[in-house]
Amino acid sequence: MSYDLVIRNGTIVDGLGGAPYRGDVAVSDGVIAAVGTVSETGEREIDATGLLVTPGFVDLHTHYDGQAIWSDRMTPSSAHGVTTAVMGNCGVGFAPCRPEDHDVLVDVMAGVEDIPGVVMVDGLPWTWETFPEFLDALESRQRDIDVAAFLPHSPLRVYVMGQRGVDRELPTAEDLALMRKLAEEAIRAGALGFASSRLTLHKTSGGQPIPSYEAQYEEIEAIARGVDDAGGGLLQFVPDLMAGDYEGALSAVFDVASEVGLPVTFTLAIGNAGPPIHLDALRMVEKANANGGDVTGQIFPRPIGLVLGLDLSGNPFVMYPAYREIADLPLAERVAEMRKPEVRERILNDSPASDGHPLMFAAQAWNYMYPLGDPPNYEPSPEDSIGARAAARGVSPLEEAYDRLLDDDGHAMLLVTLANFRDNSLDTVAELIQRDDVVLGLGDGGAHYGMICDASFPTYMLTHWVRDRESGRLSVERVIQELTSVPARIAGLADRGRLAVGYKADINVIDSEALRLHQPTVKSDLPAGGRRLDQTADGYVATIVSGEVISENGVPTSARPGRLIRGRQPAPLS
Repeated sequence: MSYDLVIRNGTIVDGLGGAPYRGDVAVSDGVIAAVGTVSETGEREIDATGLLVTPGFVDLHTHYDGQAIWSDRMTPSSAHGVTTAVMGNCGVGFAPCRPEDHDVLVDVMAGVEDIPGVVMVDGLPWTWETFPEFLDALESRQRDIDVAAFLPHSPLRVYVMGQRGVDRELPTAEDLALMRKLAEEAIRAGALGFASSRLTLHKTSGGQPIPSYEAQYEEIEAIARGVDDAGGGLLQFVPDLMAGDYEGALSAVFDVASEVGLPVTFTLAIGNAGPPIHLDALRMVEKANANGGDVTGQIFPRPIGLVLGLDLSGNPFVMYPAYREIADLPLAERVAEMRKPEVRERILNDSPASDGHPLMFAAQAWNYMYPLGDPPNYEPSPEDSIGARAAARGVSPLEEAYDRLLDDDGHAMLLVTLANFRDNSLDTVAELIQRDDVVLGLGDGGAHYGMICDASFPTYMLTHWVRDRESGRLSVERVIQELTSVPARIAGLADRGRLAVGYKADINVIDSEALRLHQPTVKSDLPAGGRRLDQTADGYVATIVSGEVISENGVPTSARPGRLIRGRQPAPLS
């Protein structure tokens, strides 16, 4: 007997939290055929001596709704060991959608997820109208990794209510009945669940709240009952974190989930200062789960923040009229202008205009802004902040930021730590990611192309949290579990996330000592020449999807075994 693939003599981390052990993994027909000692040969063999062998990673929170249509590679995620990506989060997406509403959904995605409108106009063929047709379009395309999709709330609302949905009017009884029917249809077609958002910062590119922003209990309940009518699914929700009131923001969704009997995962963030309101959310989670619920908070394992730069969507001067005069110049010409003393003085003495991206309020958070070098440091010391550096130099923070943006001929980047950096550290994050009712997520792959590059978080978990952090390190078996079987269970994907016979052969072979996360770089490889941040890593010897190697030593192969996952998946028969 021979196998399609045998990975030999690796350190197996099973995904279930078991102690690592040395052994082999054999694969046949896209599934794991043997684990332990494999005496038979493989058509291909990988020597994993001294390397980790893990399940492929599952990312619960991505926005590859567009990229999965126009590209066959789901990067950055697939460059960091992710083999399954769930999209449609935050209640935004591209289906269902009538032709006359294309511009509405493009406007929503451009504002919420920082995807340039021209990229979507050029990259989306709009060969669908209903959500099942959108799934068919996804299924017809080849890609490197598997994808699954939530039914997004805002498109559903606009599809049912038209302009009334855009204007956030209350739905009629007929509207609610149709939403329920379409939710059932979407789940039966293969949606993994339903996603919604009430976050204040989620606005259209025109500055208006998204359609789902003020949705009431009755609307969420009607959709949830549609999900339940078709057999169930996961509810994903973004509460209004800016309101500082988790109880008010979450109570309706938690009540619906309890009433209907569906699991919930929601965005959980830690304020950098002020009252620890995340504890209110955790108390609600504990109460809900004690009463039979299945609720998890979704946490990002490094600061939630922005990447600023002259070649990106935002920087501290992007709203200054004096800077806007030169903002459209090619980067090299703009840098040359900014280095002129008279231009520098004019910009520094200017005042920001009132219009701009809703996140630009953070573009001058000097004590939470840091140079982002190579390798990038996502847990920097307070003395490295722009505010502290400015004080040490005896200049204003605005001057320090200006000068740092000109480093590396204008390619320099600044990291703004908006949340999860309480007391200038990740200690609170360390506590939360070890809780059973908290799951890793919020990497946002496929979105915020010019402002965020967080899909690399699996590599950060294995470098910073397992290997490099001076205190509070986590075990490799715990981190692999949090990247594999835990999110797979929450998503309802019981066929993956572990190295065991019969499970899907999604596997990483990793040189843990060589793992290195690189500084993000700017690429112009989106449709219409659109720009995006990308981030690569060293140390991934092989990433395998359904038994096929999609990447070797960081270099993609021609294999495109990724498929659309239609709905929740059962565990293999033993």
